[in-house]
Order: sequence, then structure tokens, then C-alpha cells
Amino acid sequence: MFTGIIEELGTLERIERGSVSAHLNIRVREILKDVRLGDSISVNGVCLTVTDFASDRFTADVMGETLAKTNLGNLRIGDRVNLERALRMGDRLGGHLVSGHIDGVGTIVDKAPHGIAQVFTVEAPDVVMRYVIRKGSLAIDGISLTVVDCTDRSFRVSIIPHTAKMTTLGFKKKGDSVNLEADMLARYVEKLLQGREPKADGSGKLDNTFLSKHGFL
Repeated sequence: MFTGIIEELGTLERIERGSVSAHLNIRVREILKDVRLGDSISVNGVCLTVTDFASDRFTADVMGETLAKTNLGNLRIGDRVNLERALRMGDRLGGHLVSGHIDGVGTIVDKAPHGIAQVFTVEAPDVVMRYVIRKGSLAIDGISLTVVDCTDRSFRVSIIPHTAKMTTLGFKKKGDSVNLEADMLARYVEKLLQGREPKADGSGKLDNTFLSKHGFL
């Protein structure tokens, strides 16, 4: 589990590609101070396991499914990646709860300055957009961000200069891909609502009458 607050930008130093997998070697500066073998580190929002490490780099294996369903498969030597260590009990939750399991890959279709900020418009697949709401939380390449507004096919987010400096969004451009993870709470709510079947007399149906009766309206 992560918070979406990026701790460091790492650099892909080496990638060994197999037929259906890859082996990543990422150079870092600070993030490995308390790391142990088997620890989880979010790489561009993808939860990966540390399989080996030194003082200034670590390695992780990436399965074929992950390569196919995220933008890790497009990485090249020298690319920078967002890094975050797993959340510990008692840590501040500065962003929102992020699992490190990507729902889909979006495409940046616009990037424009707005005062001190940069505003990104991202097109995303239906599997992501169904959970996106105005002012809701969303993880983009592992970064916890707030949705400014959205349509059926896209959404907009705004980042401050600090976020641009500390994350990959600072140098992402129009046409680039981004890993997207929807707020997990939205998925739980959807699952609960799907499992709520009305009784034969119609009672229990989740509609305005039910919500009003129980004080929600």
C-alpha cells in the first residue's frame, strides 16, 4: 500500500527483456536507506518487489502481464521513474490510499500552463473513467492527484511547480502514456451496490426513496 506521494525520481540504468518478462535495474539516491530484500517499491505507480540492491540501485522483476497492462514496457535506458516506498503504520497519509495495481493506461492529450500550475488533460479507458469524479482522487504514474473536471472520455488535473520538479509529470508531454489507478474506495462501493438485490416487494432497492427514508436526502 502507498500514498501517492513520490519520494524520489530514479533512473532506469539497465533493462533485461525476456520473452514474457523483464528485469529492471534502477539507480537511486535516497530511497534505499532502510530497504530489505522483498520490500515493495512503487515504480511509476506499479508495485514491484526488490530482488537485489546496493547503496545506489535496486533491481526488480516485471511479469509479462504487468508489461502489457502498464507503461513499464515502454521504458528505455535513461528514463526517469517515480519511486515511493510502501506505507508503514503510523506514517502520514499525505495523498490517498494507492494499491500499486494499475487499472489502465491513459494518454496525455494536452498540457498547458495556468498561472504557476501545469494543467494536463488525459484520455483514459472506460475501465478507469467509470470511477473518475470531479474533485476525486486518482493516481497518475503513482502520483496522488485531484481531478479538476472530467468528461466521459477524459479528465484534467493540475500540478504545482513542486510536483513538476519531483515527478515524471514535469517532463511528460502530449502523446506520452501514464499509468492510472482509480480510487479503490470507488471500486468497493460499486461492488457493494452490485450485490444489493431488492426484495420481492421492492424494498431494499437503492433509489431516491430508499436514500430519503434513511436520511441521505
